[in-house]
Amino acid sequence: MFLLAWQGFRTLGLLLGTQVPSGFTPPHTLSLGRPAEVGMSASILAAAVARYQQAIETGRLVGAVLLVARDGKVVLYEALGWRDKARRLRMQKSTMFRLASNTKPVIATAVSILVERGQLSYDDLVREYVPGFANELAGSIRVHHLLTHTSGLRIGPLFLPPAKDSAIGPSTLQGEVARFGEVGAKVPPGTSYSYSNAGFNTLGGLIEIRGGRPLAVFLRDEIYEPLGMLDSYNLETDETLDGKLGRMSVVYYEKKNGAWIPGWSPGDPPEVPFVRASGGMISTAWDYAIFLQLYLNGGIYGGKRILTKESIDRGTAPWTRRDLGEPRISADGDAHGYGWAVSPDGVFWHSGTDGTMAWVDPSRRLIGLAFTQTPLWRNPFREFRAAVNRSIEATPGSW
Repeated sequence: MFLLAWQGFRTLGLLLGTQVPSGFTPPHTLSLGRPAEVGMSASILAAAVARYQQAIETGRLVGAVLLVARDGKVVLYEALGWRDKARRLRMQKSTMFRLASNTKPVIATAVSILVERGQLSYDDLVREYVPGFANELAGSIRVHHLLTHTSGLRIGPLFLPPAKDSAIGPSTLQGEVARFGEVGAKVPPGTSYSYSNAGFNTLGGLIEIRGGRPLAVFLRDEIYEPLGMLDSYNLETDETLDGKLGRMSVVYYEKKNGAWIPGWSPGDPPEVPFVRASGGMISTAWDYAIFLQLYLNGGIYGGKRILTKESIDRGTAPWTRRDLGEPRISADGDAHGYGWAVSPDGVFWHSGTDGTMAWVDPSRRLIGLAFTQTPLWRNPFREFRAAVNRSIEATPGSW
């Protein structure tokens, strides 16, 4: 804890113009560069791209956008395959993707913004703001529990089935969140890990309540626009995307008789008719890379501070290990922070079920992402990340 506080003081000192210890690395803004500039092997990175190209040619994937940056230098940025194969529309670097659960780290960031402003606390009971949680089963759920998937909620679908009483009117995020409280926790909060979309949708409701704005407006005002993420949205309809719907990729869910079947195409109705927090983010590879670099920079990007270094460190700490004794998120033994999976080596990452993966590696000072719109298990992401690491290790004097 003392180390985290000291790191925060160093960042503060930089901002105030006071002396900081030698070796401090200033925050980077993304720009195009060459692998050799940052101690990486161009040939190994090219082989990593070829792995994705092969997956497309053999039918394992339809298309992908890949991006890797070290010390703020984008050394790999490639668009491969198709965003709409039937219409022969090539994947482009500017293609917009449905990010599914890659939305969650952004939601956790919004919560931390409210905490820093004193409008919310990680220790707050949800029942203080959502009356539907003021009961025996939900009354002890705290914001921290929602962020770490330890709330005890065991609600399977994104939202509960529609109520039989049609007089309640159209569904809203806050209205649906109140219903989660009525179901409540199945196990005592803080005692076990279970990945929870309902928990993150509850956080979205809290952001609306404490932030005083619709969720999409809060994210736009407090994260997207300050960072220059101008191709980032939260509902896949033409009227909410500033006329950019045509830049979105088709989402291919499964293969039948050797052909990919579109599961969602631009213009189809959204999965949920209102903005949610369990998923729903729409973005490009470059925009999301800015968000990743924000975390690698310790909460600042392009001269705009979104979070303090202390909040970044807290959000990327392995909380499930600290709370429960054993981390539980994947077979690799990864823990969970606030909206991030956290690996034993300090890498934090997240994925989306429509085929997106992204990671931040503080020790190697790099970020990376592999965005597809085919099922996640077909994305050769692990091999890709391993190759990116080798591209550093194989380069003499890669500092």
